[in-house]
Amino acid sequence: MSMNGETTNPNIQLKLLELQQKNEAAYRGGGADRITKHKQGGRLTARERIDVLLDPGTFVELDRFATHRCTNFEMEKNKVPGDGVITGFGRVNGKVVYVYSQDFTVFGGSLSGTQAKKICKLLDLAVKNGCPVIGLNDSGGARIQEGVEALGGYADIFLRNTLASGVVPQISAIMGPCAGGAVYSPSITDFIFMVKDTSYMFVTGPDVIKAVTHEDVTKETLGGALTHATKSGVAHFAADTDKQCLLLIRELLNFLPGNNNDDPPTIETNDSPDRIEEKLNSVIPDSPKKPYNMKDIIKYTVDEGYFLEIHEFYAQNVIVGFSRFNGRPVGIVANQPSVLAGCLNIDASKKAARFVRFCDAFNIPLITFVDVPGFLPGTDQEWNGIITHGAKLLYAYAEATVPKITIITRKAYGGAYDVMASKHLRADINLAYPSAEIAVMGADGAVNIIFRDKIKNSKDPNKERAALTEDYQKTFANPYRAAELGYIDEVIEPSLTRKRIIESLEMLKNKRDWMPPKKHGNIPL
Repeated sequence: MSMNGETTNPNIQLKLLELQQKNEAAYRGGGADRITKHKQGGRLTARERIDVLLDPGTFVELDRFATHRCTNFEMEKNKVPGDGVITGFGRVNGKVVYVYSQDFTVFGGSLSGTQAKKICKLLDLAVKNGCPVIGLNDSGGARIQEGVEALGGYADIFLRNTLASGVVPQISAIMGPCAGGAVYSPSITDFIFMVKDTSYMFVTGPDVIKAVTHEDVTKETLGGALTHATKSGVAHFAADTDKQCLLLIRELLNFLPGNNNDDPPTIETNDSPDRIEEKLNSVIPDSPKKPYNMKDIIKYTVDEGYFLEIHEFYAQNVIVGFSRFNGRPVGIVANQPSVLAGCLNIDASKKAARFVRFCDAFNIPLITFVDVPGFLPGTDQEWNGIITHGAKLLYAYAEATVPKITIITRKAYGGAYDVMASKHLRADINLAYPSAEIAVMGADGAVNIIFRDKIKNSKDPNKERAALTEDYQKTFANPYRAAELGYIDEVIEPSLTRKRIIESLEMLKNKRDWMPPKKHGNIPL
């Protein structure tokens, strides 16, 4: 009998029981023993990760019963529903997202032709419906038993990652050891999260490296979370636990639109748009050679002082991340005078350029704080292509059509002045503090070049150099010559920074700018 008193068809009951049994088989994954082993060290299962990531009760699974078609090596006797990846859609803070979560307890999360098709279906749906994609990666690579079918599956995913780039946000979390082809899909996506001590990324593992090059290296040193967050820059975030990693993804999604046709989500704030921050008037030191923390300026300026930093531990001479002004998300790029004096080098240029391009792709305005004495000199930088890498940042800013607001806090010297969202690269509003120094180079260097002979022939070279340096400083090391030429729109009191940025963003909210018709540009890679 059913609950309403009607007799239930016995055949229906049997079919419902069969469905329940099949669902339970899918939920078991690789089995209790493998799940227990997987969870050692605090790791979450593939389904638990989805539960933490998504709003409660919103996940809808797709292709739960899909299985592989491989008959080699007696694989037909070993089939698990879902085939090692859970795919579907749900919500994060009410916003629809697509998610796939690889299950390491099933064939080590290895990619089969079937698993690839499930992921490709998800990516296609995400692009058609304009929603972000989150991949929770926990895979040893291609399933060896399937050979080229698995390799082809990877290429199918890579293609979709590429076509989706700039259309919907793509986020990858590395939740375990990922090797070989398993690392290339994440590298195409927009942001990569890793977990300390449990997640790894490398093209070839330590054993292969030892056999080929005789280097003896651990997994952690070769491709651990801290290695990729500090040395290679592959990882944007390094979390302490699976749960922290997933909560960070939720936080990042709060700043992002669903797709390239949407605006980023605005939220209400109690922080007044007219707030005057007097602390900003004392951040810049009296001595132009003394460092300070650019994050203080960011903190005092943005809504509630909240700044979600991206790539926090990599190329720390430049800062990138997300904040809000009057509830509206913005991307922030800033030189950091307390690290390498804020010089641009290869790593900083790459880091900032990729962030600028992401913001431009997804309609996120760019706020740039400038204190840069130039590009880092040295043979190491020149031989490794600082010219090309520095041009990436220049190209990114020039190409960007979103609202661009620039604030020069102190130094803006040489080509680095041009590169850091100058008026000449189509920046919309360029502001400067009275402490700004906009020149080809610093006063000491300029005087030594311009007045070399005069100093050499002087009776007191040191006194002559000091006088000429002071005169050059007064004449050129200020923002007013640039303001006279229209390269600076306004010289402002630092305490007004927040107010001026919000006023400018409001003025620019309907900005329209275009690129010349073309297939695509050829960014200096």
